[in-house]
Amino acid sequence: MTEAAGLSRRDFVKAAAVAGAGLTLAVYLDGCADGALPPPAGAFAPDAFLRIAPDGAVTVVVGRSEMGQGASTGLAMIVAEELDADWPRVGFVQGPAARAYYIALPSSPLPVQITGASTSIRHSWTAMRRAGATARAMLVAAAAGRWGVPAAACRTDAGTVWHDGSGQSLEYGALVADASTLDVPKDVPLKDPKDFRLIGRRLDRLDNPDKVRGAATFGIDVRVPGMVYASVERSPVFGGQVATVEGETAARAVPGVLQVVRLEDRVAVVAEHYWQAVKGRRALTITWEEGAAAGLDSAGIHTQLGALLDAPEGKPARRVGDADEVLSTVGEPITARYDAPYLAHTTMEPMNCTAWVHDGLVEVWAPTQFQMGPWFVNGGGARGVAGDAAGVSADKVTIHTTYLGGGFGRRLEVDYVSEAVRIAREVRRPVQVIWSREDDVQHDYYRPITAHALTASLGPDGLPVAWRQRIACQAIIRSWLPGWLPDWSLSLTGTLEHGVEPSAVEGSADMPYAVPNLLVDWRELVLPVPVGYWRSVGHSQNSFVTESFVDELAAAAGQDPVTYRRALLKDEPRVRAVLDLAAEQSGWGTPLPAGRSRGVAVVRSFGSIVAEVAEVSVSAAGVIQVHRVTCAVDCGTPVNPGLIEAQMQGGIVFGLTAALHGEITLSKGRVEQHNFYDYEMVRMGAAPVVDVHIVPSAEPPGGVGEPGVPPIAPAVANAVFALTGQRLRRLPLQLAGKRGSGEGLPTP
Repeated sequence: MTEAAGLSRRDFVKAAAVAGAGLTLAVYLDGCADGALPPPAGAFAPDAFLRIAPDGAVTVVVGRSEMGQGASTGLAMIVAEELDADWPRVGFVQGPAARAYYIALPSSPLPVQITGASTSIRHSWTAMRRAGATARAMLVAAAAGRWGVPAAACRTDAGTVWHDGSGQSLEYGALVADASTLDVPKDVPLKDPKDFRLIGRRLDRLDNPDKVRGAATFGIDVRVPGMVYASVERSPVFGGQVATVEGETAARAVPGVLQVVRLEDRVAVVAEHYWQAVKGRRALTITWEEGAAAGLDSAGIHTQLGALLDAPEGKPARRVGDADEVLSTVGEPITARYDAPYLAHTTMEPMNCTAWVHDGLVEVWAPTQFQMGPWFVNGGGARGVAGDAAGVSADKVTIHTTYLGGGFGRRLEVDYVSEAVRIAREVRRPVQVIWSREDDVQHDYYRPITAHALTASLGPDGLPVAWRQRIACQAIIRSWLPGWLPDWSLSLTGTLEHGVEPSAVEGSADMPYAVPNLLVDWRELVLPVPVGYWRSVGHSQNSFVTESFVDELAAAAGQDPVTYRRALLKDEPRVRAVLDLAAEQSGWGTPLPAGRSRGVAVVRSFGSIVAEVAEVSVSAAGVIQVHRVTCAVDCGTPVNPGLIEAQMQGGIVFGLTAALHGEITLSKGRVEQHNFYDYEMVRMGAAPVVDVHIVPSAEPPGGVGEPGVPPIAPAVANAVFALTGQRLRRLPLQLAGKRGSGEGLPTP
């Protein structure tokens, strides 16, 4: 195991040993400017994020991955705003794997270079503003020095410094040499938001031209001289190992096949072209030592979940008042059981990675969301696991981050990087490993299956006086941190406080509603099924449960769902305002065509608030059709409204696909789904119209990549209840023996 990012095992153990003294890992963030992208000759580079060339071109170095969410454009806009740059002359470049581009994980001091949890803008807001403002101050100082005037007498606009008193002006490019000789100021003033010229505008995305021309390089587009391709057969059962391999002679006889690489848990066929590798793989007959996971099936997992919910006690995630006491003494409790299944990510670009091990070095071209971090966080990211797989230290590894054809959390995992390097180490040539869609669906890190038991009692006003929610699911963090770390030491990282993983209970333990007696607890399901972070993580299933149950309580109280939520949000004016906007823009309470109804949900997640109203019909055959979704979002300062709208629309369709279709099931330890014919997507003809309304705000930005997902499933389920009287408590939503929206794809 390599020590990828400045915190060794010994350091970690020492830190954990003194946890009682309040030590946190934040102390290891010092020196985080290491490894920044070297600037071109003659460029002005005051920090790791910005380069200004002598011709005046501005390049923003983006340390986050671009996977369609528009982070590269948003981050460039923030720098350009404070720099007063000429926007048509602003571009971006992908930053390398380097400590200079670290951020801290949400609610944790762990330093990582990662793109997830909707942190790209909100966690870089201040740093990128300072980068632009610092460069601007230095350029002004350089101009003022050349003219012999006070810097305060100068102004900037569109990439130019002006001195109005003398009428002189200089473009930034003419000042880069002088500015490069100045000391970098430690503290510079930032703009008043009322003076913003770029932030808040619908500027075109910087990555679009290359994508439209087909010039953008995604992972699957990488080409390296001498490169070969590999197709990999993996154990159909989680944790299985290779027992025997037959047919190697037949595989090598396939034209173009070069090598069969047998590893302990998989077999790769390497060929000159991808399809040749696939044909060679199909010629093999492999038997597996399946192990204990071969007995897993969905029915048995649901039984385990039920037993966990029935257990008398869990680990409290949030406790207010005494819910158990009130539930036993006040009124007739309302109870419900909710369930959500395993889900795959199914990014449109299949998983892939290109690796080359040569001369004691490793080069990796990967569409990754996790470039690097401390060795104990998912193996140190792509850089760390690549070093481990090749048997070299992490400083011998170069990670080239490509465009990502979708991420959704799947590319936070690094299994596909480690696999490619292991194969490349045996082949001694650059190897591109490409996964088929079947490989992708059956070897994912799935959104955890979850089960919820809820009980509530209502007061005389119909509002809940007590709410108890039991949540049973696997812990994602178990696959990210070493298994030998005790739970108490994980509280250092903020990832398992008091034995509760935050992502397992988010969307429930942190719901915004005022309930005087509340208990949310967690029961950990332990299984060998690999689980990972899926777009919007725990909010995606927990908010479905919370928002559906609130709707149940409103119905039991005989109150309108919006009015009921408003009463519960008496101490949350910002959340209430978003709910009101969505209700107003959707025409809540106004008549709809016959056979249609509306449902509502509002969720606070990732620093933002999103409310959605779904307009739904149900066919005579029980098929759910979503016609329109009205979305209101408060994400703080809207950096680029166009990006925000696109993310809300994409998140809604993503979440709707899961709500109507998504389910991974197991039989004999095997995933039963294969491709889009049995793991369906919402297709264009069934996609709803989505109206997005952005709340004006001067608050710091929140996330936008994930918050659009959680409200859609409960909004649809609540609309179905309003129309049919049937309460749907299980995902995917199913009514009258059918589920989904539109016809499925034919089985091949």
